[in-house]
Amino acid sequence: MVGLQNVSGDSIGRIRKLAQEKNIPIQQVPVEKLNSYSRASHQGCVALAALVEYMNLQQVIDLVVGNGEAPFFVMLDGITDVRNIGGIARTAICCGAQAIIIPDKGIAALNEDAMKASAGALEQLNICRVSSLLKAVDDLHMNGIKVFTSEMKAEAKVFDLDFREPCCVVMGSEEKGVQPYLNKAADAQFSIPMKGDFDSFNVSVATGIIMFEAMKQRLYKS
Repeated sequence: MVGLQNVSGDSIGRIRKLAQEKNIPIQQVPVEKLNSYSRASHQGCVALAALVEYMNLQQVIDLVVGNGEAPFFVMLDGITDVRNIGGIARTAICCGAQAIIIPDKGIAALNEDAMKASAGALEQLNICRVSSLLKAVDDLHMNGIKVFTSEMKAEAKVFDLDFREPCCVVMGSEEKGVQPYLNKAADAQFSIPMKGDFDSFNVSVATGIIMFEAMKQRLYKS
């Protein structure tokens, strides 16, 4: 988005033409609004750019399969702490996940704090933002990708799953877990075994355990 205020005629014409060619929306706003976007001298024009370039899920699937790889994705459901998202992205890169799928609502913004927490991983991963996680699950199934959900009370353990096949792991918030309709649509539910009286791992830590198991299987199991 481009914000404008008191820009000369020739300049505004060029800006509008370029924005139209690139399908970039333009909005004329008060100078106070521009000042809130930029502390530097903006000369009446400020462009707002997304920190993350979102990818189309089907295109990412086609890209991964085209590279001869078995898809390994992570879907985030209701995770609202940017530090957790950043940590998950960082671990995903290290463990060979090719994409993170997020909803367009109900999740923490991928802002500067998330970028910092990810140590740049969010810039390297394919980030797919979808309007419906349930539809995304359907799309994954249509492409032969199994969906596994992390559920504390599930009898199957993370070590029982075969992560060598094309798959996507769904992680929910620490407070609510994965939403019931996603659990119902999944191919399998699993839990991480724990000792002691504590009831759960931090979601970033739990995701790291799962992704390490997936990487281990993909590297060392024939």
